[in-house]
Amino acid sequence: MRPRRILTQHLQDVVPAQDSSTPPNTYSVRSKLDVTVGLSPDSTSVDVAAAQDNSTPPTTDSLRPTTEALLSQCPRFRILVIGQSGVGKSTLIQRAFGIGKASAENLSPGNANIKEELISPQNDRFVLHDSSGFEPADHTNCDAVQSFVADRKNREHVKDQLHAVWLCFRIPIKSHGDRLLEEGAETFLKKDSSVLQNIPTMVVFTKYDKLLTYMAMEREVNPEAAAEQYLRKHCIDPIAEFAGGIDLSYVAVSSNPGLEQRYKQLIELTHQKVTETFRLPTDTPSPVSVVTLMAQRILPDLKIMGSIDVGKQRCWKTLTSNADFENHTITECLTVIHTDVIRVWNFNDPFQYLSSDEFRGLMASLAGTIDGSTPASPRPAHVDTTSITYKTGPLVLLAPLILPFEAGLGLEQWAHQTYQQLPNVHLKFMAYIVDLVHILEILFTLTANSNEKKLTRGAVSSAFNAYYDSEMRRNVHRQINSLDYRIQGRDTILDKIISLVKTSPTKDSDISRALRNIPSESLAKDDDWLTNANGQTAC
Repeated sequence: MRPRRILTQHLQDVVPAQDSSTPPNTYSVRSKLDVTVGLSPDSTSVDVAAAQDNSTPPTTDSLRPTTEALLSQCPRFRILVIGQSGVGKSTLIQRAFGIGKASAENLSPGNANIKEELISPQNDRFVLHDSSGFEPADHTNCDAVQSFVADRKNREHVKDQLHAVWLCFRIPIKSHGDRLLEEGAETFLKKDSSVLQNIPTMVVFTKYDKLLTYMAMEREVNPEAAAEQYLRKHCIDPIAEFAGGIDLSYVAVSSNPGLEQRYKQLIELTHQKVTETFRLPTDTPSPVSVVTLMAQRILPDLKIMGSIDVGKQRCWKTLTSNADFENHTITECLTVIHTDVIRVWNFNDPFQYLSSDEFRGLMASLAGTIDGSTPASPRPAHVDTTSITYKTGPLVLLAPLILPFEAGLGLEQWAHQTYQQLPNVHLKFMAYIVDLVHILEILFTLTANSNEKKLTRGAVSSAFNAYYDSEMRRNVHRQINSLDYRIQGRDTILDKIISLVKTSPTKDSDISRALRNIPSESLAKDDDWLTNANGQTAC
């Protein structure tokens, strides 16, 4: 049995409280979930520690999500992170993969076992191998890293191979007497780094903010340009010389809020190199490339790219031909499409709100508005929060989050109809796909600074309402309705879906304004899905 340590986080029971501020004529729909957390050293499950949503209808043998095959080949992005204690590995892992600080710090710096598999239930799409770096005159760890990497390169199955390496060094300030490389690191780069050949390897320089501060203190006219020159001379060139002809990539990062773009550069470069290395000869996405973009929680653009790459393999291409959907019910077809998209976005959703009948019903109802099969709900003006002043300060009473449709109703309307029976079926499916990706991008933005926390109904409802209320959503539906999909020689529907999906809702001024006005307390709420009794929004 290979040693494996699970980074644990206690899951608290979520018991929604009755809110006295709930408007009259409203009711709640409770998602009944049986939550099972299964962690085992020998677990081969694709979704370790995932809550099981018994309300999700099963797919049939002839209609399976595309991601199911991809994840069976490679369920996790496997990465080796090498660096001495204090170099900033915990922060790097926390930011890149959206896990909590406590989980990231549970890596026991200084006592790392490179063979040990570290998996976090907050994000089980990556498995981490940790190495403590190279101390002076320490040849033992050099040998351990060389042996481990060589072993992983020779594994038969791609899921067991090493997919990327982050080699971390603190940026040295020469005038302070700092060294870039200890003797052990020099030895590894000179003698053993050839083992990294054909493995995507990023040299990550940490504490970049301290270099910028130093350049400012030196009164450089352009501190950033001076810092880049310093990096080239004192960091990149020496390592490249030691490593010989090994293909290494270089990124400098910082945990300072103003320098977050550098984490994005690291993730983008890592995904690019992984995609190049594990590219398949056929025109299909590599399982390693897909699971890499699933695992990262920094770049929404990569999530959109992944949604497109997975969708266009089959389901998005067959909306007019019925090739895969023929004789299947609408719920079966939508389940496959829905599952693929939410797996790509990979939210920390232990209670499976995004897979629930309630949320899928909301999405179905929203898609139904494209041709009036679901009546559009009039929206009231936003209800202001009310503040009452107490001796201890203001107490904010938040208005409940009210959804425009009866949760789950859309699925009930379509449950027993087959793909061929539903009028304008391709338009509804186009709307469903584009709306879902846009809402998940909004949700990604809303939870960007707290994606290690469990997803709440409040966050999901806020994202849904922001999109539903927007002019962008109405414009998307107008474009779908006016599409001439009978153009010869082109998959016009697929082209239009991709075009619309790439149009970011977070760049829409109305949606951006709505997101800025959402109180953080609303995102933390985990009350039941709320609508009024006839599916109209409560005033």
